[in-house]
Amino acid sequence: MTGPKPPSTAKPARTGKTLALSGLLVVQAGCATFFLFDVVADFQGVVLLTNETVHHGFELIAVMALILGIGMTALEIHRIKTRQQRIEAQLRVASGAFHDLLQEHFDAWSLTPSERDVALLAIKGLSIADIAGVRQTREGTIKAQCNAIYSKADVTGRQQLLSLFIDDLMSDQLMPPASAQ
Repeated sequence: MTGPKPPSTAKPARTGKTLALSGLLVVQAGCATFFLFDVVADFQGVVLLTNETVHHGFELIAVMALILGIGMTALEIHRIKTRQQRIEAQLRVASGAFHDLLQEHFDAWSLTPSERDVALLAIKGLSIADIAGVRQTREGTIKAQCNAIYSKADVTGRQQLLSLFIDDLMSDQLMPPASAQ
């Protein structure tokens, strides 16, 4: 089993994109400031720029920067939605993989239906008392079932049991290929 794959080169691209979006935000703030002063000056009857061609040029540049900002914001929203959908799909796959992994191990260990329930509740983090409450049985029964589970799984306790599943989930076999990330 090999370790995790090195990070892809997507991080520098994100940094560049973040820098571009930050720059665009600064330009948009400048545009908003220009329009604010322009409107205030219009109300007060003050002429900011005596050359009307230069004034209209500034307004045109400001409008183009704002339109560019709208386009880039729309693209970023689309990218974020696409990424969120991909992450949700990966989570569904991981959830299904974890369930399948549990069932494979439970089958291999020949756990009884009661032991399966107790093992699942223990893996979810419930205490002995909580498991007994959920299963409506005595804590001594749950302790005995936990000991049987640990014995069949060849582990010494709950932490090792959980660690066994985490190790299997993080193995290269279940990791998505680098192109899917």
